[in-house]
Formats: sequence, C-alpha cells, structure tokens
Amino acid sequence: MTDETIEKKKPRRRALKPVPVDAFANQQLNLFQGFLANTDDERDALSNAIDLWDSIPRYTVPRKKQDELRMAGGFLPVRRVDFQYRGKSYTAQIRPARLEVKDKDGRPTGETLEHYPSAREELIEHALRKLAVEQYAGFFDRPDFRSGVAFTLHRLRQELASQGHAMTYEGLAEGLEVLHYAFLAVIDAASDPDDPSMISQPYLPALAKVNRKGRAADPDAKWFVQFHGLVTDSINQITYRQFNYQRLMKCSTQLARWLISQLVLKYTQAAITNSFQMRFSTIKRDSGLLNGYTRQRDALAALDEAWADVQELGALSIVKRNDERGTRGKVAEVVYTLFPSREFASEQRAANRRQSDAKTTISPSHQQSLAPLLDQGKDSRILAAIVDKANRAR
Repeated sequence: MTDETIEKKKPRRRALKPVPVDAFANQQLNLFQGFLANTDDERDALSNAIDLWDSIPRYTVPRKKQDELRMAGGFLPVRRVDFQYRGKSYTAQIRPARLEVKDKDGRPTGETLEHYPSAREELIEHALRKLAVEQYAGFFDRPDFRSGVAFTLHRLRQELASQGHAMTYEGLAEGLEVLHYAFLAVIDAASDPDDPSMISQPYLPALAKVNRKGRAADPDAKWFVQFHGLVTDSINQITYRQFNYQRLMKCSTQLARWLISQLVLKYTQAAITNSFQMRFSTIKRDSGLLNGYTRQRDALAALDEAWADVQELGALSIVKRNDERGTRGKVAEVVYTLFPSREFASEQRAANRRQSDAKTTISPSHQQSLAPLLDQGKDSRILAAIVDKANRAR
C-alpha cells in the first residue's frame, strides 16, 4: 500500500454544517420564543422548561466531590443515576468530559482532567435557553432536526451576571466545553440489560467557539451551540412550558431549582384550592441531588431548606410536612403537601393556555413526534432516528 493510498483513506473531520437563514425565523421557533404575558417586564422574566429533558438528573455531582472521585490520570468513573419519568424507570448514564489543563495564559500544560457537568454547567444551559428566545439568536432547523443558539460570550456572561451568577470568560468557555464533550445516555431500565434501548448524545452535540485572540479582535464574534436532541424534539412537539426563569435563577441551591422545574412541569393545574404532594423518596430518587448525604436527617434538612427557598421566592404559599414513621419511631417517609401562591397558579394557567394555543396553531403534520423516544414497545427505530438526524447535522 502506497503512502498516497494511505493519505486517501484518512478519515476527514466533517465541518459544522451552516445553519440556514430560515432556521432563525419560522413558525415553530416563533412559538418557542413567544410568551403569554401582559407586560415586557413579565415577558423578560420567562423562559421554557423542557418536559423530559428537565426531568433527567444530569447535574448531580458537585465539583468538590469530583475532586474526591478522580482517579490517577485525572479520570472519573462513568456515572449512573436511576430515575423515573411518567411512571417508567430509566437510568441516566453520564460519561465525563476530558479537557486539557491550561495555564494562566491559556496554553495547554500537557495534562488532562475529566469533569462531570455540574451546577456551573446547569446555570450556563439555563442561560443559553434564555438567549435562544431572543429574536435571531435561537434557531430551529426542522429538515436537519436541530435547534440551538448563536451568541457572543459577552452576552452569555452578561445574562448570567444579571441573574446573580457572574462567571469569568475562562469559566464560561470551560463550562461550554464540558457540556460539549460530556455524553449523556438515557437508558430504558425495562429493556435488555445486555443490549439496552437508549439515546446517547453530548449535552451540546455541536459547539463552534471563538478563541481568546478572536474575542480580542472582535468582541461581537458569535459562538454557536446545538441543543440536545430531546430539547429539539420538545420544540418540535410543543411539550415545553413557559415559566418564571428569574425566580429559578434566584434559588440558592440546585435542589431548589430542581423543585421549581418539577412544579412547573407536573403541577400544571395549580390552584389555591388544589394541593400537590411530593414524597422525599421520590425527590431523592429523581433529583439525584440528595445521594451525597450519609444521614437521612441531613438530606431532609437540605430538602426542608430548599422548600423554604421556593416558598420565599413566591412559588408556594404553604408547605406542609408529614412524617411517616416506621419501626422504633424512625422516619420512613416524608410527604410534602404543597399549596401554590396566587402568582404561581396564574403563571401555570398562562403556561397551559400558551401551550394549548401553540398546538392548535401548528398543523398535525408538523407535530409528528419522535416521542415517546424511549418507548421501545412502540418502535425501536425512534431512538436511532433522533440520534441519526442530530449527528448528520453536525
């Protein structure tokens, strides 16, 4: 075999496919970007919660804990977190991002470290989704089944700072790389354990970045990220819900943010006379955020504090805790009965109406769904379709 033959057979890295102009302005995207609100201030406070995606426990390991878990060579183990979604059992399998360690001048040191996406990346993702509702920033490309946002790093930093989460440019850039290089697999727990049904993609399947020199030369140079296929599918199906993003970003803990997301997605018929119940065991299992506590009473204290935060921020008017005790008087379960604030109940009614109006606007042919994405009893090709469409768009 000649050198010329070897050269011809070298795999080529495909360039990122340009996003067409009409992907930045179309009916499906307009529905995602348009909120039901009375004033501009109310509208500015809103963003979109994504039904299945925001129910996956994908940001569960604090950075300090990651330092303890790292093995020789900077490696982290593949992480598995069990959870339930609409009565079905799944496992979130998280493969960490492996990044080059850089010195203070941004030059690679030759070392590498692995990172799980954590609270920093969660906040970055929320901010990206908020930027995606701005005109000519977000995009939805149905032919290539992809969605995402174009932005400057300065605009992203500005958005986070305005919500009380200031970050450095270097921290933002690293967080975006973690989201791009970390893989998330959602596995159907009821499928064959030796050959499971699953969907696997990076948190952000595509990332186009501007380096330091590029930012210095042109501060308005645009970055580009593509959202996970489950986010794109939600935009396609209109399963997202508007919610008070500013309230969520004011939460003092990840757990409080998770609780608000779940209330938005599940407590859809919130009313002053209509209570809602959540169990400690369910919250622990599905959030993945209480597994680090060795003592149950410490986990309950953290949860009580998170509920107090949610109540203080105006989402709930009353939180009632009922301890169910087992043998020897030990707490076996805790049931929280929740009553909404008038403001939250009003927000949920607006979200219901906006979603209903959007679904009647789009023709049924445009709502053809890839969901239930993980329901292999219907068609195992669904999973392959969503991954294939997203990968071909890269």
